[in-house]
Amino acid sequence: MKAAVIESVGRAVVAEVPDPTPGPREVVVEVAACGLCGTDLHILQGEFAPKLPIVPGHEFAGEVVGVGSQVTEVSVGDRVAVDPSLYCYECRYCRTGHNNLCERWAAIGVTTAGGAAQYAVAPVANCVKLPDHVRTEDAALVEPLSCAVRGYDVLQSRLGAHVLIYGSGTMGLMMLELAKRTGAASVDVVDVNPARLETARTLGVSATAANPDELDRPQGWDLVVDATGNAAAIQDGLDRVAKAGTFLQFGVADYATRVTIDPYRIYNQEITITGSMAVLHSFERAAELFAGGVLDPGVFISDRIPLERYPQALEQFAAGVGRKIVVVPQP
Repeated sequence: MKAAVIESVGRAVVAEVPDPTPGPREVVVEVAACGLCGTDLHILQGEFAPKLPIVPGHEFAGEVVGVGSQVTEVSVGDRVAVDPSLYCYECRYCRTGHNNLCERWAAIGVTTAGGAAQYAVAPVANCVKLPDHVRTEDAALVEPLSCAVRGYDVLQSRLGAHVLIYGSGTMGLMMLELAKRTGAASVDVVDVNPARLETARTLGVSATAANPDELDRPQGWDLVVDATGNAAAIQDGLDRVAKAGTFLQFGVADYATRVTIDPYRIYNQEITITGSMAVLHSFERAAELFAGGVLDPGVFISDRIPLERYPQALEQFAAGVGRKIVVVPQP
């Protein structure tokens, strides 16, 4: 089969690789669409993946075309979205409910072959069936939405909160949609990309700006969310949190990224700084929200690119052109 392969740091190709074979409790999925993500860029930079080469792609959905000998939950022909998370269920963090912090953490498309291919293998436990009205080629959005749902679990947002989001790429826009539905009094978005800010305005936002100084909230925001991973944005956002407010590090920063904090202010104003790591007990809820129309795929997905052009799709994504980019393995 054809698959994208990150062969070495900075080099991605499309190559022929062996077709996957399911284990007893696994299924083979014919991939309909696979989303690109900042994690894929980190893998390309030599971060996250324990070793290269690797077939990337952790945001994917498709049709089940093969099942293992002990699989009864799904059948050939079922359409599914796939949770890429792979946990050991044995370590201290798994046993205490923090599976996303598993000491042996792994993920499809990060540590094992992923969905940027014609076919992918996944544990049946990771597959969520799609209802008839959900298009399979749109359901690659379920995985990033599940990360956003996890982010809101961490925030424990109160009704009437004023929210500031840095970044209006896919993840920032998803946080915007969830903020609106969790009773935010206002949601402001900051981004240096005018096209992305226009999308935020299309979805409905209180205010947008290239610089937070343009926004009128001198006392700060109750919730500040960084969805960029950019050091300058993170540093600025930390200074915009209102008293008793919360800063959420949601964007994935490079390993070397560093910012400074003001410990006295954190103490004196009871500011919370927290993070959200990937998916945790949120994938099925995200699938249900997606089926209920929480996101408009026509707005979120800007480009559907053939698998053969995966390296070019990565370049486009890295350049910040478009919104969610998905690769389409099948002709």
